[in-house]
Amino acid sequence: MNAKIRIAALLSASAAVLSGCYIVPVVDAQGNVQYQHYPLVPPAGYPVPPSAGPQPVVLQARLYPANELASRTGVLSGTVTNMMTGKGRFQLQYNGEVLTGEATRVSNDQRRGVASAYGSSGTTMSCEYQMSGPRQGAGTCTLSNGAKYQVHIGS
Repeated sequence: MNAKIRIAALLSASAAVLSGCYIVPVVDAQGNVQYQHYPLVPPAGYPVPPSAGPQPVVLQARLYPANELASRTGVLSGTVTNMMTGKGRFQLQYNGEVLTGEATRVSNDQRRGVASAYGSSGTTMSCEYQMSGPRQGAGTCTLSNGAKYQVHIGS
């Protein structure tokens, strides 16, 4: 009976000791991830690892013709990647040419922005837009050939 009590005490002590520990990934100065055991509450003055911060979000963009020239191609589709930093990247296909570019929020206005794109055949696109949230917005785009579109970003 004495042996059973010792085994029960040993198992209880092991559970109590291990219940206050976590294995936490820590990034060192060189960017390497290290996994270390930490107590439930880190000691005072211990550095806290930086948070990952907001992650980029890929949004759909639909461009609807706004003049006769744009009506020849119909509705265009593309993607906008909101980097959640006031910058973004976008890409769409126009008449068989892939246009890529970037979008930037206007300073002193967290919702308004401008965007520019370029294709390998020399086609350019300029847009102005306003975001109603981080995942939705609207604006206008004009191509170098004069085609104009109303753009809707997000769902």
